[in-house]
Amino acid sequence: MKLLHFADAHIDMANYGRHDPETGLPVRVLDFLKSLDTIVDTAISEKVDMVIFAGDAYKDRSPTPTFQREWGKRIMRLSQTKIPTLLLIGNHDISPAAGRANAVQEFKTLQVPYVRVLDQPCFLRPEDLWGLPLQIIAMPWIARSGLMAATGVLDSKEAFLRIEGNIGGLIEDFIAGADSSIPIILTAHASIEGAKFGGERLVMLGNDLVLSGNLVKNPKFSYVAMGHIHKPQDVNEGYQPPVIYPGSIERVDFGEAKEDRFFVIANVEKGKDTKVEWRELKGVRFFIDRRAVLKSSENVTESLKDALPKPREMSEAIVRLSVEYPREWDSLIDETALRKYTEDAFEFHFLKKPQSQARVRIPEGKAVSSLSPLDLLAQYFDAAKTKDANELQKLAQEIISEDTLDI
Repeated sequence: MKLLHFADAHIDMANYGRHDPETGLPVRVLDFLKSLDTIVDTAISEKVDMVIFAGDAYKDRSPTPTFQREWGKRIMRLSQTKIPTLLLIGNHDISPAAGRANAVQEFKTLQVPYVRVLDQPCFLRPEDLWGLPLQIIAMPWIARSGLMAATGVLDSKEAFLRIEGNIGGLIEDFIAGADSSIPIILTAHASIEGAKFGGERLVMLGNDLVLSGNLVKNPKFSYVAMGHIHKPQDVNEGYQPPVIYPGSIERVDFGEAKEDRFFVIANVEKGKDTKVEWRELKGVRFFIDRRAVLKSSENVTESLKDALPKPREMSEAIVRLSVEYPREWDSLIDETALRKYTEDAFEFHFLKKPQSQARVRIPEGKAVSSLSPLDLLAQYFDAAKTKDANELQKLAQEIISEDTLDI
């Protein structure tokens, strides 16, 4: 069995850049759709037996109709070519309130052929999977509110501990009832104990449901298809079964600047080790993150240019430069010149971090209580190298004197 596994599409992650004049879509959305097209094209051209999407189609739990249309176009291509496709519900797909539809509910409502939405824990046999010789244990994201309601516990941490125990028991029951002659696949949208996080904490919603390493590394599984963590990894590297987070299909933010993007082809055969092929997504937009600390007030702007790559290396990349410097050097930075230097970048973020001098020290032998407000203000102006300090000090004197007279 040849499976294609991907996760964390987040196709509406339009937090950088401009709109495309032809489609009207944000260019960053087109980046995500380009990767999604590559995945769908591969599934069709290589005639995979099944596609498993392990959750988070969108960034927003209530995607706009336009984004739903674009996601639907790609999934319908899989349906029309009769490729069985499983859509697991992730934390960004789940309905925000009881009784409301999840973000991919339409595929279930319309009973789209060869597409199945996995919105609750379940065990699927061949007859549930269009006759494929596979068994699937599905664990979609479980909302914190749902956990607390189900357990009757008001403390979210305690609710998670209880549900983690319940999930472990449920999975073990599913395994016990499985046909040992057919491969068993576990797919879940959750964190795993010991997994490495990337920069995606910025887009996570709610607390994490954490599955134990022993639970997902059960040798009775032929493959474990995970979603939720954006950092590509095999949590059981070097051993069977592969426990795979393929990662997000596009870089989401600067926390993922150094990580390549992937989807996975898994060749599953009962009685043999599962072979995993990491397929790198090409043409993913680059994120360049640079930091600088100014040590001299000479040639400040040129020093900052030197901290950046050459203009051709920044072409169409999302670039960020963070700089620390003494606050009084602020006027020496020519931001216009820096933006001119980075004009070929897709987007340039300049993050200024002016540093104040060390905390003002009270003269030896004196306590704060022994100094007047004017004395303390004078020390602050001096430490901050405030312009027009004398005039401000005189104004403060007048204000304090007026208040004294009023009393």
